[in-house]
Amino acid sequence: LESSLLTQPWASVRFGESSFLAKVCFRDTGYILLISDLSSVWYESADAEAVGQRSKELNKRLTVHVSSFLSHLCSLMCPLLAGQPGATTAFSCHRSPSGLRLHVKSELSGLPFYWDFHCCPAPLDMVSRHLVRPLIQMNLVLQCQVQELISLLLQKDAEIEDYRESGATLSRDRLRTEPFREETFQQNFVAEVRNGAS
Repeated sequence: LESSLLTQPWASVRFGESSFLAKVCFRDTGYILLISDLSSVWYESADAEAVGQRSKELNKRLTVHVSSFLSHLCSLMCPLLAGQPGATTAFSCHRSPSGLRLHVKSELSGLPFYWDFHCCPAPLDMVSRHLVRPLIQMNLVLQCQVQELISLLLQKDAEIEDYRESGATLSRDRLRTEPFREETFQQNFVAEVRNGAS
């Protein structure tokens, strides 16, 4: 399950006033949920037996097979992660020193349906695999792309300057651009990031 979770994208979700990043993977054999507020990371991994036991405790009037139960839970969570939670489904969360509990309230076959995800702090190796390493790798890729674009801009400026020195003129003055200054660009970018963060 966790290897399948690695391929799932992070999604932004809100519960009340709190914002989180989350991703989840469901199978007939269970599920795994990873959720973070970027200060802490929590997870829950539950097999079919644990899901069956909890479903009996929370939904005494419902008698469905565990795989159907998991499928229904998936049909509630996936729209939430896609930014389109169902109108008849309510989510809430409660943080405590021991972890995070995500409560789901909905309907199944015309009856009330309840579920609690019992999330505990994620181990460091899991946080590294799912959050830290992907972020660092993406940052490195973006840095390479920025350097390549800067190099292309400087080449274009040199090409334009060569045309000018050869006597070429612009047919439309509005297309005129100032030469690219890498240092100014970097300073402006850092200033914008700081303003956005504040």
